[in-house]
Amino acid sequence: MTYDNIRVMMTKEEIAKMVSDMGKRITEDFAGQELTLIGVLKGSFIFLSDLVRAIDMPVEIDFICAKSYQGTTSTGVVNVKMDTILDIKGKTVMLVEDILDTGKTLHALRETLLSRGAKDVKIVTFLDKPARRTVDIKADYSCCTIEDRFVVGYGLDYDEKYRNLDYVGEVLL
Repeated sequence: MTYDNIRVMMTKEEIAKMVSDMGKRITEDFAGQELTLIGVLKGSFIFLSDLVRAIDMPVEIDFICAKSYQGTTSTGVVNVKMDTILDIKGKTVMLVEDILDTGKTLHALRETLLSRGAKDVKIVTFLDKPARRTVDIKADYSCCTIEDRFVVGYGLDYDEKYRNLDYVGEVLL
């Protein structure tokens, strides 16, 4: 499915390769350890689904729902709509997100998880957009760094639309 207002930036084949490579890296880096992956809803659900199948070791999975965007802009306020269920005390947690943009959401969530007793919190993101960063945070694992463009597909949305695209595309506004 293609749209006139969206320019393809990454095909589903390119995405699959990047996610597979990341899964192999995580498997190697954390061999013999226990991992808890927490997906940030809604955007991470497709990436997280593919990523956990690319990680060749047992993992626990949980979700948290946080929102800071309306349309194409960040509101600057991180609003947690749904919290995790698993006890993360003493565990290595991977906070999985679709895109690291301003960093406000991931920074706030990381601090929250550390305050709950997580041994360590790693940031795992499909896309990294450092040009928009407003807080001091870096991804520990990222599939791809992109320029300051508004992108959709592969879980990324524009007002809840386009998440279902099997590619990543730039919205031509």
